Order: sequence, then structure tokens, then C-alpha cells
Amino acid sequence: MPEVAEETHMRLSVAKTKKLFIGGDFPRSESGRTFTLTAKETGKFYANIAQASRKDARNAVEVARKAFGSWSKKTAFNRGQILYRMAEMLESRSTEISSELKLVSGVSAAAASKEVDAAIDRLVWYSGWCDKFQQLAGNHNPVAGSYFDFTIPEPMGVVVSVAPAFAPVLGFISQIAPIIAGGNSVISICSEENPAVVVSMTEVLATSDLTHGVVNVLTGYAKELLPGLAQHMDVNALDLAGISNELRIETEKAATENLKRIRTKAWKSAEDLYGDAGQKLDYITDFQEYKTIWHPIGT
Repeated sequence: MPEVAEETHMRLSVAKTKKLFIGGDFPRSESGRTFTLTAKETGKFYANIAQASRKDARNAVEVARKAFGSWSKKTAFNRGQILYRMAEMLESRSTEISSELKLVSGVSAAAASKEVDAAIDRLVWYSGWCDKFQQLAGNHNPVAGSYFDFTIPEPMGVVVSVAPAFAPVLGFISQIAPIIAGGNSVISICSEENPAVVVSMTEVLATSDLTHGVVNVLTGYAKELLPGLAQHMDVNALDLAGISNELRIETEKAATENLKRIRTKAWKSAEDLYGDAGQKLDYITDFQEYKTIWHPIGT
């Protein structure tokens, strides 16, 4: 019986489209705009990235505000469980995320794996602080009178953060983890230079126990999105660690209308994100308000 030669077929890879992450869903930008991303490892086209508009940003604020109500009312212990679950889900997909990080960023396989492992550890670290930072940040105040006087931290509300261009996985986690650990909701604006892996990580968030709308991710251009978000009266704070000095000054001016709190501490390089420099209790308390309660003794 004559042998049948096996046919080989060359197939084209499926062109990827990276969408927004708002309210637990993956919508395209309402404007329909996209921009292309080239993989640094190959120098070839990698994906179309949704370019968020100001309307997308307003939608994200509305969703984040609604989510804040239920998220802030969860027990601190439950929030810690959910952050730990996020770490579990990221670890289960670490090989996939590391491979994409290597392809898109052009870093070595070892460096990509190290970054993803550090991001997993960071989620675990902040999950442990969810029900503990209150004891350190709060206080029992001595007063001259027959009263108990307590100061306790409370979450601010909706926080907008801008992710750094370097170390996209670890930078993204290092920003959002302390914000949500403290009970806030967050809108993260990805770096336009390196958004692809962060968008892939939103699938990790969507399949964890995280309340929909607590974390929202916009891809596009910070210079287009930030002015409107800085002026939005339902945004309570800004984390501007990932932007240029010129855009930071412009954003700070726009944020003065409702006295938003602004954090401008910046990591200058990927190395700054590793170890103690990338994880501090301050990163939680930066986005807390403090309530002082007086209670009469004996009643």
C-alpha cells in the first residue's frame, strides 16, 4: 500500500484585540478607536489596543463608585481573602503571563518569570495587611475628660492611578493592591508603551472573587484621559506615579477644584519596585481618611 505524504499547512496567527476592563466586562472603546502594539522581541505586530475615550473614563468612574459601596462594606478579613485569591489565580496563569511579558517587553525569560513571581508575592503581602493596618494607622487618643476618643482610618472612595511603563505586571499590582486593600475602588490607566500584559491580567481579576467594578482598566493615552478624571467630582484621589513631570503639574492644577488627594511618589526604575521599596504600609494609608469618634465613659 503506497504511503500517503502528510500535508503541512501554514496558518496565520489570530490577530489579538485587547479591550478595556470596566465593571467586570470587556467592552471596546465607545469611540471604536484602537492603536497598534509591536512585540519588542520580534519587532512585529502583536495586537490592536482599545483607545479609551473620555466617555469610557466617565463610565469607569460611575461603575467604580457603585462598586465602592459594597467593597468598602466587606469585612477587612474578607478583602484579604479576595486579594489572596487574586494571587492564587495569577499563579495559576504565571507561565502564560510570563511568556507574553517576554514577547511584548523583550525581557529575558528569567526576568519575566521573576517579575510575575514578585507580583504574586506582592498580592499575598497586601492581603495580609487588609485586617491589620487599622491597628497601626488608628489610635486611642488621651483626652482631658470623661470620654473615649478614637481615630480610625476609612477608605477615601474612587482612586485613579497611572501605571508605570516599566515592569508592567509588577507596577500594576504594586499600585492597585494597596488601594483596594484599604477598601477603595480604582481606575488604572495603563502605560501606552506597554499595556498588553496588564489587559491580559484583567482576565485574572475577572475570574477571581473580586467584586466587579472595584478594579477598572483603561488603555489609551494618559494625556487625553487624565484632565477629565482629575476634574471629575466623583474621583477622590489620584496616584500619579507613572506620568511625566509636565503632565503631573497639569493634572495637579485640574484636581484643585474638589481638593483631590494626590500621591506623586514615583518609582524611577523597575528595580525600585522590588523588595521593601515597592511595598509599604504608607501605600495603603495614603488613600485613607481618618475619623475621630468621641464616646462618653459609662454610657
